[in-house]
Amino acid sequence: MRRIYTTLWWLALPLLPLRLWWRGRREPGYRAHVLERFGRYATPFRRTGAGPLWVHAVSLGETRAAAPLIARLLREMPEQTIVLTHMTATGREAGRALFGDGVVQAWLPYDLPFAVRRFFAHFTPRAGVLVETELWPNVASEAALRGVPLLLVNARLSERSARGYRRFDALARPMFAALAGVAAQSAADAARLSAAGARDVATIGNLKFDVAVTAADRERAATLRTLFGRQRPVLALASTREGEEALLLDALARARLPGAALVLIVPRHPQRFDAVAALLTERGIAFTRRSENRSVPADVRVVLGDSLGEMLAYYAAADVAFVAGSLLPLGGQNLIEPIAAGTPTVIGPHTFNFAEAAAAAVAAGAARRVRDADEVFTAAGELLDDAAARERMRAAGETFLAAHRGAVDRLWTWLAPRLAQADVPRK
Repeated sequence: MRRIYTTLWWLALPLLPLRLWWRGRREPGYRAHVLERFGRYATPFRRTGAGPLWVHAVSLGETRAAAPLIARLLREMPEQTIVLTHMTATGREAGRALFGDGVVQAWLPYDLPFAVRRFFAHFTPRAGVLVETELWPNVASEAALRGVPLLLVNARLSERSARGYRRFDALARPMFAALAGVAAQSAADAARLSAAGARDVATIGNLKFDVAVTAADRERAATLRTLFGRQRPVLALASTREGEEALLLDALARARLPGAALVLIVPRHPQRFDAVAALLTERGIAFTRRSENRSVPADVRVVLGDSLGEMLAYYAAADVAFVAGSLLPLGGQNLIEPIAAGTPTVIGPHTFNFAEAAAAAVAAGAARRVRDADEVFTAAGELLDDAAARERMRAAGETFLAAHRGAVDRLWTWLAPRLAQADVPRK
């Protein structure tokens, strides 16, 4: 089965540079360091001691989730070089913003055997720490051949994803079995991962609960509120996905929001900033772009959040936040961030990627679930009109977070001895 899988990669190989070039039209990061995608690294890597610790965070969400763990690694193992890899441009940009020169950044190559071999030969990691769900069959096989233990942390596996893996069990089971250990977010995730073939599975909790809204985030939020108009109530429609903006804009036309309420739309993917701008223009909706960095006129109702690295500031600047990716069956996005920012949070019906956190937040009164786009604005309007209700949700959010924090400490207790036992990899 892995031979068939690899053959498909070989057939796709001629198209991969074209795909990077195409995506690079709107995200230039995809056109940077292209040879790394094929295991060619321009900068020599000087290995010291037992080799670097490799952390893989595929995209923006995983990179932000990994932030408290990487900060802990840097503090507890100051002499240890950390190689941080990504697959998306937003992930790499976030890694650079969060850690600067504190880590070595690179692309993880495509899952082609020759590229994967070059990656391991170049960096010779002593161990690999993979964040959430990022597993590749040839990477797992090459790590096993070289004696590099792979540890999957903050791991989640929805029932939907588990069913998908079961359809390709001959490919997926050896991949999961190759893992040296798994730190799962919940008991349900742990059970599904064990059933998929993973071993040494522990339930640690969700690192996202340890997110910190920094003083810099608060300062940036204050700047945003000044631009938005300090007296205007602000509703953030955050991490919107394709198809959702049209639903939300249609509902906005029917909605009754209080007074001079401002709606902030933040698309999940930066390559869609212009597409959402076009949607607004087609509907005749006056808007400003965050990238213009200017005050929002009183007669403008919408701001397009077309910037990177400001999501926590957007949440902290809003009075109410709707976390998108949940109106359509896309699985939802991270609802913990707005709750951590102290912002009353609304979510849609489809949150299977964050099932445990979403259900617990709703049960605790820290989030409100709605069924469709019209209900987004109904719930938001009620909250914008009711300061006492917003305060109750903030307080419930603080209690909810306090009950779930500490995952990074539990993960470190689990992870540290496993890293200490990691052997020097074979060349």
